Parts: sequence; structure tokens; C-alpha cells
Amino acid sequence: MKLPKLLVLSILFLSFCACNAGKDRRSLTKPILQSEYTDNKEETDAPIAYNDYEQQHSDDFNYLPKDAQGTPAIILKREGYTASYNPTTKQPNWVAWQLSREHTTGPVKRNGVKFQPDNEVDNPVDTYDYMQSGFDRGHMCPAADNKWSETAMEQCFLMTNICPQLHTLNSGLWNSLENQCRNWARKYGKIYIVSGPIFTRGQHRTIGKHKVIVPIAFFKVVLCMEDTPRAIGWVVKNTVEKGHKKTEFVNTIDQVERITGIDFFPELPDNIENKVEGEANFSQF
Repeated sequence: MKLPKLLVLSILFLSFCACNAGKDRRSLTKPILQSEYTDNKEETDAPIAYNDYEQQHSDDFNYLPKDAQGTPAIILKREGYTASYNPTTKQPNWVAWQLSREHTTGPVKRNGVKFQPDNEVDNPVDTYDYMQSGFDRGHMCPAADNKWSETAMEQCFLMTNICPQLHTLNSGLWNSLENQCRNWARKYGKIYIVSGPIFTRGQHRTIGKHKVIVPIAFFKVVLCMEDTPRAIGWVVKNTVEKGHKKTEFVNTIDQVERITGIDFFPELPDNIENKVEGEANFSQF
């Protein structure tokens, strides 16, 4: 029996969809702590020129992220960074800053600068909350990025810029990532950085009388808009020992967004955002 032409075409189309339905599918529930990315790129992928971006080299570029819906947040603007402080976790949801080549050095030393409670928030965390806790007072925006200004240096020691970090992470891989960001800022002239803690649902360990919640992991994302726009992210567990390589924990920004619920660099034009947030290649930096 000869089938009608329209029916034949419909069958062929449904068969094609069935064959391709399983391709390029990712789990949306499994956290990614070590991303699987490739250096191979399609030849048709044309680099995005920075002159396609409306705000060319503008200091007015709003690089601040958007918190996950329903997250408690108090926005604190400092000289060297902006923080979204969470009064429930007693630490920032994120800390964002622009790091220029000029700000990678300076005359201000951290010696003698003390951690201080931030009196702009209610019931502020004190440095004593961390004493004998087994955790360092881990900077999200590091002191070494604030040598250019005494005020910036002092403000980066406010406890609203601090999270509980194991010493092996704080002095090891996390410090290595901070140094890498300064190298990129010197190389390209300017980058944008966002760092913060990651929590899971359920019970959490707390420290101090203010019950500061201990993060299970930390994220850091970096955007460079000089020349060809590019971006990269990391998700690092708060148990990482020394000796690990920076490339072991690379994630795309899309992956970090899925884990944290935070929308990074939402003011980017869609064509640039979709491109840079879906790729993460350490060697391209």
C-alpha cells in the first residue's frame, strides 16, 4: 500500500527527533565540582569582537550579579568592592569587584590592619566568632587587590567580606586563584571578579556566638572584556588540601550559576553572555 506523501514526511521527521533527543543532555541536579570541558571548538565559531559591545571600555558597565530569588541580601558598596551580605548565613552571598592593572600593586601594606565587625549591618559578626573554630577568616575580595588605597585595604577586612575557610584552602588553592587573577589583570588591563560561598540545604555546621554558617564550597568567576571576551569559573570544596591544580576545578559560568542560583554579569548583551558563559578554557586566558 502506498502511503500518502505527507504521512511519509511526518514519520521521517519523528524518527529524526527520536534519534537526536538523547544528545547533548546534562543532569540539572548533579553539582559539578570538576567540569568536563574541551579545547576543541567548531571552526564556525567566530570570536566576538569587543566592539560589538555597546559599552566599549566603559567604567559604567554594571558587572554586579543578581542574587537567587528569595535570598536575603543587603548590598554594601565599598571603595574596592561591592558585597551582597546575607544576615542569615552571616557572610556575603557574593563579593564583586573590578580589578585593574593599576590595582594589582600599591604602597599600602596589610600588616597591622585588623579584622573588624561591619557596623552597617545588624548583629554584626566579630572576629572572635572565628577563634578556635578550626577555620581561617577567608577574604572573598583579597587584601592583595586593595594595596592601592588605605580605605580599600581597611574595608576588605570588614567581616562582611569574610567566610569560614579551611586553612589548607585559604593558603593553598584559593590563594593560587587570587594570584592568577592578578596576573590576568596585569596582562589584559582589567578583569571583573565575583567570589562567594556555596551552601547545601539541610543542617549546617556553625561557628561562634553569632552562628556563622560554614560553607561546603566556594565559587569564583572571572570575566575579561578586553580584546575577545572570555570568562571562566571555579567551584572548590571547602575541604581541598594543598597540591591541587587550578585546572582541576574549572567550570563554565553557566555551571556555577546552576549550582549557586546567582545570575552573573546579567547586563552583558545576550550574544556575548551566551558565548562567554557557556565556555571555560583556562588555556585561552
